[in-house]
Amino acid sequence: MSVPTHRRRWFTLCALTASAALVAIPPSAASGRSPSPFGVRALGHLAKEREQSVGAMKPHEAGDGGDGNEADEIAEGADQYAEARTSPGVVAPGAYGAAWHDLTNLSSTGGSWRNITDLPYNSDDPRYRDVDSNSSGGSGNVTGRMAAVAADDDGYVYAGSAGGGVWRSRTGGGHWQPISDRLPAQSTGALALDGTGRLWLGTGEATTNADAYLGSGVYVLDHPHHGTFSPRRRVGGDELESTTIHELRFGGDKVWAATSKGVWSHSTKDLDGPWKLEYAPNPDYLPGGSKANDPSAPYKNIANDIAIDPKDPTKVVLAVGWRSGDDYNGFYTQVNGAWTRITSGLGDLPADADNVGNVTFARSADGSRYYAIDQSPEQLNTNPDSGLEGIYVSKSGSPAGPWTKIADYKGLAADNSALTTAGYMPGVQAWYNQFLAVDPNDPQHVYAGLEEVYETKNGGTSWSTVGPYWNFPFSCWSIDPSRQTGSCSQTTHSDQHGVAIGSYHGHSFVYVGNDGGIYKRPVDGAQDASGHATDWTSLNDGTIDTLQYYSVGIGKDLDHGGLSVTGGLQDNGQSILRSHDTVMGSNFGGDGGDTLTDPANGCDIAQEYVYLAVQVTQNCAVNDGSWSTDATKATSYSVAPADNATSEARFIAPLAADLKDGNTWIAGGRHIWVQTHGYAIRSGSEWTSVHDLGAGRAATAVAASGGKIYAAWCGPCNNQGFARGIAVGNADGTGWHDISLPVDGTVPNRYLSGFAVDPHNADHVFLAVNGFSRHWTEGPGAGVGHVFESTDGGTTWKDISADLPDVPTDSALVTPDGGLAVATDLGVVYRAPGRTTWQRIGSLPAVAVLQLRTSPDGSTLYAATHGRGIYTVKLCDLR
Repeated sequence: MSVPTHRRRWFTLCALTASAALVAIPPSAASGRSPSPFGVRALGHLAKEREQSVGAMKPHEAGDGGDGNEADEIAEGADQYAEARTSPGVVAPGAYGAAWHDLTNLSSTGGSWRNITDLPYNSDDPRYRDVDSNSSGGSGNVTGRMAAVAADDDGYVYAGSAGGGVWRSRTGGGHWQPISDRLPAQSTGALALDGTGRLWLGTGEATTNADAYLGSGVYVLDHPHHGTFSPRRRVGGDELESTTIHELRFGGDKVWAATSKGVWSHSTKDLDGPWKLEYAPNPDYLPGGSKANDPSAPYKNIANDIAIDPKDPTKVVLAVGWRSGDDYNGFYTQVNGAWTRITSGLGDLPADADNVGNVTFARSADGSRYYAIDQSPEQLNTNPDSGLEGIYVSKSGSPAGPWTKIADYKGLAADNSALTTAGYMPGVQAWYNQFLAVDPNDPQHVYAGLEEVYETKNGGTSWSTVGPYWNFPFSCWSIDPSRQTGSCSQTTHSDQHGVAIGSYHGHSFVYVGNDGGIYKRPVDGAQDASGHATDWTSLNDGTIDTLQYYSVGIGKDLDHGGLSVTGGLQDNGQSILRSHDTVMGSNFGGDGGDTLTDPANGCDIAQEYVYLAVQVTQNCAVNDGSWSTDATKATSYSVAPADNATSEARFIAPLAADLKDGNTWIAGGRHIWVQTHGYAIRSGSEWTSVHDLGAGRAATAVAASGGKIYAAWCGPCNNQGFARGIAVGNADGTGWHDISLPVDGTVPNRYLSGFAVDPHNADHVFLAVNGFSRHWTEGPGAGVGHVFESTDGGTTWKDISADLPDVPTDSALVTPDGGLAVATDLGVVYRAPGRTTWQRIGSLPAVAVLQLRTSPDGSTLYAATHGRGIYTVKLCDLR
């Protein structure tokens, strides 16, 4: 059997920020190599990809979007989600809170949203084992990224998602209910149960990846077995608004918070009153400080974790530091009332700034041991294999040590890791993937999460890879569609973020959260001869929908009637939901970007992976795996335009079909590419470059109607030097010209995120502008407004934002009745025909909506949310 073409999830460098990223990490700070979600590529291609996706960057070396080395280009590409919301400068805290207030005060249209992806999504669906699928890898049912997990001994489990809020299960996992929908932030950084049984939520995801969202503070749910989080139960004031919260730790009558703005504490008895800033290594860079608007401010006060001595809660060790390295990185403790860097006495645990990056602590229930994972900035910047410095134990139980190293990446790799066959080592994304948990009943029994899940039952003397990245490298694997993964057992999805141990009906389970959702197994579960667990269960049963869509496509289901709905997802490939389905399948693997679907035939699909790596199928990529022995039986094809090979495209690059001719496609990288074969395209050579935007520039949005093309671009694309523009021309390569958009002109100098062309007049076009206005942004030409209109083919523009809240705007759509629907980071708004003001459509939680489409008959609006799946609303109900 030939080697499968499973899509590795690209290891790409991303930035700390988010939709509440009221500040962004500049590319100079986003240094380091670029692991990323592998993404699907043949195993034989991985050597080449590894050369492209890893490399050394100095800690303050800026990516240049196309002219530098491969690591620079990948760093620039993965930062796009942050740049869109923050460039051209640092955004002040409070921007999202103000926008949410204004949005909820808009009048509402009629109609209500209906979630259509609230059913199981099987990443191993045997119907879709085509050449570009990851089906049979062993992840089973998946949902969106889970950032934190908590569990008790009464069978209650709490799962905090990256962008879709917190969910509760009363049955030890499964049958989920959302419990944070009333909050103004739906991103989770930390979940923790205190000694009285209260559930604490720290909002703002702290994984420092590009599509993480900042939060609005810390909230408490007094009776977590019932009820929901309320904005009225926020702890303290607004001190932690617009932060990310990495961990919440308890000691004595205090709760400690490790945040992107330093380490803070608060009483656990009286929740009123402000948070106390315990330690910020660079206070001038905090809000209100003299350097608060410096582009490097977001990474100058990052705290990762807090270790509290179980014998004396006044003895505390702080782990602080930016993953790519800074002078302040290190461990700190109080000496004579002042926070002081620990320079010696830690044993094997490094004390120097170069080797202390992202750190996670965990202590045993009996207080006899402390454990730690340490990611090294030096390793990240120089080691092509791994960024992991090591896993350590303090056998004294004191966080001050001395610490002993009990694992490094080479040792973990030797314990039947799945990464080594792909050319990587455990910890290659240790800046992004980390968790630790100690069995409450055994201080030597530890679970550690990196890209995979590892377990030791003897305090680190030996380890097992109980949750391998996937099952493809192993002899037990088989593509046979009658079996999930051959004789392999189910594993977890890759990229681990959260962990908890709890009980249900008297049995103890470990719960892990990762880029594919949440999984569990018995704490003392079974392993096969390789050390892989044989008893993982996916808890992503469809009642929990935190899927992170970038796009959505709709077409008629000619085989079954009704419609076929598809969309690209963060690290969960391309989902496909056909009219008769009770389970969604995944027909493309890796990251799913933009999507094109033939309205007349929903099995004609083009899916973008990353950097314009486009695949196309004309049968929904239905395949039983027969391509693995006969290449002619493949039913999906790689058709990437040339900018993919040079990485001269955004990480999620724009792809569109001409409104008047569905066989004419436009793709945007450095060049504007056109192909006219529609879904019959079979090679990347069939694209023609009709315009060169110029070195260092990349398209951010494209649209076409009747052969007229609009292309927005940025370059440079970061808040240390931002430029944007619009080029207009024809699909035949004629008439291309740049539109004059001066920095201080009508259209703001911010990220141009989408076009909506009037289907009746190609010269009538709307423009969506991301980011925040100059009220919140300290950057040149930030301007005001989010939606602009041109009636002369883009030559001149008029701001039609009116009462639209000042919120990042992601895309726009002209509805069949002539209205205008706009997708924002906090929901969808609508301007009815003939009106100048806006209404809020329905009442979605505070979730980003990245793309809007209509059904083939124009009756239904589809919204791709980045954290709560796909929703629909009937357009006739909006009146």
